[in-house]
Amino acid sequence: MKKPIYNAAPLPFMGQKRRFLGEFRKALATFPDARVFVDLFGGSGLLSHTVKQERPDARVIYNDYDGYHLRLANIPRTNALLADLRQLVGVSHKGQRLPDDVRERILQRVKEEERTEFVDYITLSSWLLFSGKYVTSFEQLARQGFYNTLRQEPYRADGYLEGVEIVRADYRELFEQYRHAEGVVFIVDPPYLSTEVGAYKCYWKLGDYLDVLKVLDG
Repeated sequence: MKKPIYNAAPLPFMGQKRRFLGEFRKALATFPDARVFVDLFGGSGLLSHTVKQERPDARVIYNDYDGYHLRLANIPRTNALLADLRQLVGVSHKGQRLPDDVRERILQRVKEEERTEFVDYITLSSWLLFSGKYVTSFEQLARQGFYNTLRQEPYRADGYLEGVEIVRADYRELFEQYRHAEGVVFIVDPPYLSTEVGAYKCYWKLGDYLDVLKVLDG
């Protein structure tokens, strides 16, 4: 069976790289002798996935600092929650702010889901919050107004990271680990300036970019 090729990450992620995948594939073709590709700022894993599709013979190391692969592993739970919320909301209020009574029922259902020890709040945010707004906890979610932008189709990520080696490390340590490896290519695509990283726990500033340049130059 042919492996699926993804041109976008399976789950929402701030700063997806789908818009320049064509140029990225062209750049990959200029490294025909590379044996190891290290994705220092792995993000959603889309670039690592693309490398593995284009170069199945090479090692691909995906630095999943945000824990994205855990979100992928819990897609069945996320899909079940999505199905329940669609029933709670019904067919009305499409694209509109939800009434308080519906909002309270949604919060009750999400609170129940927390007992499973996993709720993908970033994906949940994309269903209920104003465009581009994200939360990472129930407490943050409970302070928001909700909108009906619920996805109608279940998520899937079959084979998305198949063959990719997943690590979680400071990019500086990962660079030092592989900098002398034969045939290594580093993929350096840090978060956007002034956007939140690490599952939105801290900010990426200009000084962080300068640190990247210093590390690579060293």
